[in-house]
Amino acid sequence: MTTETVPPEVAPAKPVFDIGIDDRVRFSSAIGLGVQNILGMAGLLIFPALIGTAFKLSTEDTAYLYGVTFMTSGLVVILQSVFLLRLPIIQGPYAGSLAALLAVGHGSGGLGAAFGSMTVAGAIWCVLALPLKRFGLITYLGRFVRDPIISGVIILILATQLTSTALPNWLGTPESKGFPGINLLAGAVAAILVVVFTVLPKGTLLRRGAALVAVVLGTVVYAVFEPTSFGEVGRNLGITVPRLFPFGFAVQPDLVLIFFITLLPAIAESIATYDIVAKWGGQELSAHRVSQGVFGEVLGSTVGAVFGGMSTLAYPDNIGLLRVTKVGSRYVTLTTGIILLVLGGLKPFDRLLQAVPLPVLAAAGTVLFGVLFASAVDVLSGVEWTRENLMLAGVPFITAIGGLFIPAASLHAMPMLVQLVFGQPLILGTLLLIVMKAGFGLTRGWSSAPPGNRPRGT
Repeated sequence: MTTETVPPEVAPAKPVFDIGIDDRVRFSSAIGLGVQNILGMAGLLIFPALIGTAFKLSTEDTAYLYGVTFMTSGLVVILQSVFLLRLPIIQGPYAGSLAALLAVGHGSGGLGAAFGSMTVAGAIWCVLALPLKRFGLITYLGRFVRDPIISGVIILILATQLTSTALPNWLGTPESKGFPGINLLAGAVAAILVVVFTVLPKGTLLRRGAALVAVVLGTVVYAVFEPTSFGEVGRNLGITVPRLFPFGFAVQPDLVLIFFITLLPAIAESIATYDIVAKWGGQELSAHRVSQGVFGEVLGSTVGAVFGGMSTLAYPDNIGLLRVTKVGSRYVTLTTGIILLVLGGLKPFDRLLQAVPLPVLAAAGTVLFGVLFASAVDVLSGVEWTRENLMLAGVPFITAIGGLFIPAASLHAMPMLVQLVFGQPLILGTLLLIVMKAGFGLTRGWSSAPPGNRPRGT
């Protein structure tokens, strides 16, 4: 197999799903799998709280962030599952946008300038991502990303980056409740149960609900030894109503550039994810269909920023769940979107989310991240390992992951944009892949040209 061109029309001969992408499931099963999808979205459950803590927001404002983030994700998931992409892709908040918000939100314009600039950047991407059948930018980007060496390395970088949220959050810190013994015990229960249930025979109910059951039982174990806040769930009644630019509105060109650049790796990662999931389901994935999916994603990111929410991307945790459960039905995804949309408007649900122990979620996520990593290895197994491809895979991966180990003092001494690029492996790795792939392509073009037409010095 060569990696030079990968026709979008080619689908795999052997799907990995027991229930196909266009197959329907029982309503009760869709509800259970939908809730499991939500519990697998670690960023959705954590990022709003991180923003609230970083900017010292009130409990009410933090609850609003949870609500609008849930509703934005739900809206995009519904659009993707039925009207645009038509694949079982769950959309959730993007870590790159979180990092950008945390980095620039304390500036002169505050959160108002951050969300306003994010809105403008998203709107620009909406124009660029219009799903044109022949000349759309995403059509060309999709052809590039869907080369297995590119998509495989992007997913590999993403899965490796997620390790920073796996064991560290499972263990906790000396200041957190349950450190270290209870956190490790409850998390181990959840992780072991996910593994055990996942390897059960085909058709077993527990296999499909592995993550959900594991998180519930892990939470029970945690609650036996440590007090929880489930009693607070019913004390915050009411609904969340989205508000236009709740933190104010301003636009700064430098911030627009930052948010524009941070969305590029999210788009590339999503395209790679679309391709992998379509192959698992044995479906053809046209360039126009990819463009529709990306348009839905950036549209959701823009709408979310207008209401004070976060940018979305195809969520990696749930790709692992698809492989674990082998249920690829997009109607489960549709159900997940409806649940997200409804629960986002219920304030008591925000309290419920904050009551689920983070170590339990992180431990279950560790298994899913491992599955995602192995899936990337599976994609790369079909690559022809020429010297060019060895360089293309190895250099961006090692350089990007190295960003996780740059001392904080070194990062803070750099310009803001450089901090974001170096501090986010997905951003740095994607940019390096693009540059190196383009460079190798240019070199091949020179070497294949007649001697008289080659650039000087070649």
